Amino acid sequence: MALTASLLIEHLDQLYTLAGPAPRRGADQAKLAAIPDGAIASAGPTILAAGTTADVLRAVQTDSGTRRIDGHGRSLVPGFVDAHTHVVFAGDRRDELQRRLGGATYADIAAAGGGILSTVRATRAATVDELAAATRGRLAEMLASGTTTCEAKSGYGLEVESEVRMLQVIQRLAADQPMDLVATFMGAHEVPPEYRGRQPAYVELVIDGMIPRAAGLADWCDVFCDRGFFTPEESRAILEAGKRAGLKPRIHADELAASGGSAVAADTGARSADHLVHVTPDGIARLAGAGVVATLLPCAAFYLKLGRFAPARDLIAAGVPVALATDVNPGGGFSPSMPFAMTLACFAMGLTFEEALVAATLNGAYSLDRHASVGSLEPGKQLDAVLIDGPAINLLRINTPSILAVFKKGIVVHAREPIAH
Repeated sequence: MALTASLLIEHLDQLYTLAGPAPRRGADQAKLAAIPDGAIASAGPTILAAGTTADVLRAVQTDSGTRRIDGHGRSLVPGFVDAHTHVVFAGDRRDELQRRLGGATYADIAAAGGGILSTVRATRAATVDELAAATRGRLAEMLASGTTTCEAKSGYGLEVESEVRMLQVIQRLAADQPMDLVATFMGAHEVPPEYRGRQPAYVELVIDGMIPRAAGLADWCDVFCDRGFFTPEESRAILEAGKRAGLKPRIHADELAASGGSAVAADTGARSADHLVHVTPDGIARLAGAGVVATLLPCAAFYLKLGRFAPARDLIAAGVPVALATDVNPGGGFSPSMPFAMTLACFAMGLTFEEALVAATLNGAYSLDRHASVGSLEPGKQLDAVLIDGPAINLLRINTPSILAVFKKGIVVHAREPIAH
């Protein structure tokens, strides 16, 4: 007997399910077709059927309790998976944006007491309640932009108790707001002032003092492997220590220079190597051979005025699965919008719309090891979806109200206006 749907969205002009194995790589990342006159049905949080309206109506039952939404003139895509954010922080560095626009470099700002360490000071001083309140507002902005799952890092504490406090905030927010949060420990984000000139001692603190405390609070371990931050040898040691504690590895790699981070990603079995603005051909080959996802952050390159973007076309040509993320952070991740990241990916990095959509959904879910439940619209997964006014490519029309509604686990969690039945 067919199951009864609690939600039915029918007669969509376009339905992009992205059904199939994850991740998509190479030419397969662009192979994506919309289903015309599409429909999707769920029972509670779980998708029952997705396909043409005729097929879905044959597969499920409806009754007086079924919420039916008319999809005429609308499109539906999976909820966005933002696979790299620093969304938990205290303080405000928007003044640095003005200085950067006036010609100041990242190094100039850091030398004047700004940069990551400015946020560290504010975050160390904040309570769990203060951090949670500030972060909740940012998550609401991301949700309104279609993000239904996001990764959230520590890394602005840089001392044991402050790092633990950040992870506790993520744990709290995962339970009391709609978005699914995936926690990453990143004590190796920067060397704090009290350890300047003693970087090996700080690495020891991360390994012996922080990782054991983070192990029960986070899923992942990350490290900033780049010029002026952590060396490949230090990064490898931190990620291997995380693995021993049950934290899966991912890495900031090759953002500011060809740092060797992509090789560390391959050697440690990292699921994702992120940024990759300066990745070398050899680094790309290493990523491809190890099956590492390239999580690209065009918003960061844009706001930091790096003058270049990650070589997305080279990565795709080499068979590296490409994901996208916003890099929401206080100093260079000023947009909460995955559609904006998609737009930059298309117009600054040469992705097609289809490649960008896969990168923002299914491949992002795979990079977080959440592809069994989110990232595509197929039976058995959560109904996390974005309802769009007009064709799906309207997502690239930045600063227009193209998103009509956002669904999380079959429930409308954000709507531009009441959704007609």
